Amino acid sequence: MRNQRRLLLSCLASLVAGLVTPAALAQAERTTIVAPFPPGGPVDTLARILAEQISRRSGQPAVVENLPGAAGNLGIDKVKKARPDGRTLLMIPAGNLTINPTLMTNFPFNIEKDFVAVTMVAKAPNVLVAGPGAKVRDVRELVAAAKARPGGFSYASPGIGSGLHLAGELFKQQTGTDLMHVPYKGTAPALNDVLGGTVPLMFSNLPATLQHIRSGKLVALGVTDSVRDAVVAPEIPTLAELGIPGVVVTSWYGVLAPAGTPPEAVAQVLKDATDALARPEVREQLRSQGLTPVLMKPVEFAAHIKAETATWAGIIKARSIVAE
Repeated sequence: MRNQRRLLLSCLASLVAGLVTPAALAQAERTTIVAPFPPGGPVDTLARILAEQISRRSGQPAVVENLPGAAGNLGIDKVKKARPDGRTLLMIPAGNLTINPTLMTNFPFNIEKDFVAVTMVAKAPNVLVAGPGAKVRDVRELVAAAKARPGGFSYASPGIGSGLHLAGELFKQQTGTDLMHVPYKGTAPALNDVLGGTVPLMFSNLPATLQHIRSGKLVALGVTDSVRDAVVAPEIPTLAELGIPGVVVTSWYGVLAPAGTPPEAVAQVLKDATDALARPEVREQLRSQGLTPVLMKPVEFAAHIKAETATWAGIIKARSIVAE
């Protein structure tokens, strides 16, 4: 906060001297939330919700900068190099923090050292679904059939190294089955082939498949979370309930700040996120997208990132998974 005050006082002094324009002063007060993916997805949505709350609270502009590229690394790099004053933040999905450090050769960041964990803001459950090509109606039947026919079942994912790919690898490990991974370039083409019967199984975000589950085109075999989704699909049991423990893989999104950001600035961002997620219209907006608000204290969020990174590192190394 001291650096922020010094910057503001400097700008004010320069403004009086006619050296800084009002636009430059506004720039100094602006908060930027970097979303390292294109507009339209959950990262963009959550970034805009937080930006609106910061602007409402502070009376100063808060903007979202979509900066896709290099699997999210362009946006991450910008925040790493930003002034640590609480004015530049990163909205980021789990995979960039907990999978890519092991999956990507020469990953250019040390998440623990380069950033301050602020809070998780939302999560979306994942689900194992069976399409018409699977010819199974529940997960016990799938496991029995897969053990009887090693390599006879395949599962689709949005790509090698994605959280949904690793969910499949974790499922194989926990069930002792041999499922063949079929990677696609994104969720949409993978889902289309599962619906068409080309690939029998898929691990997917629940929101992407819910309408097809309810229409009967897909069978939900179980969610990969520690608890059922009480809001979006309370009728779908967890895999643990069905006798397959240890397959806990959720898609979550969180906020980071550059290393060195003062604790009081981090606390203010956490409060802004808390206030935003408490608003009924925001909760309904997230619910419509299959997202559940989740808040963590910075120390809890940092510990969560560290633990999940270790879990995925073990899976990636044990399965010799290499990024495309």
